[in-house]
Amino acid sequence: MKIYLDHIGIACENLDEASKFWNLIGLLQGDDELVEDQGVVTRFFSTSSNDPTTPKIELLEPTGQDTPIGKFLSKRGAGVQQVCFRVENLEEMIKLLVDNGVVMIDTEPRNGAHGALIAFVHPKSTGGVLVELAQKSNV
Repeated sequence: MKIYLDHIGIACENLDEASKFWNLIGLLQGDDELVEDQGVVTRFFSTSSNDPTTPKIELLEPTGQDTPIGKFLSKRGAGVQQVCFRVENLEEMIKLLVDNGVVMIDTEPRNGAHGALIAFVHPKSTGGVLVELAQKSNV
């Protein structure tokens, strides 16, 4: 099964403030998207407008303090929150990981940004990094 680096998620208090650096260095800013299930507004940045497979930077602003990103910010402050890998078949990847003793936060895919199906791997199975797995329609 093919796997690709999709994006690095960065938790921030304010999308506009956090966007200044990424705009300054010339990354291309996408549209904001509210992901209600996760209580977050996302904004993606890319180095290429022509290649949808180019890894991106995702800024994550919480919609409230009692959301996963809100809790992350209050505990750790702004910074890298997760690394996301794009997979061809998310259900198959989850099964592979579970069958090999990997602890999952999500054992069933759920909805994420841009219409992707997502699942999170618990940091205790990855050396302390929250890993998001995503299956997009353009894989």
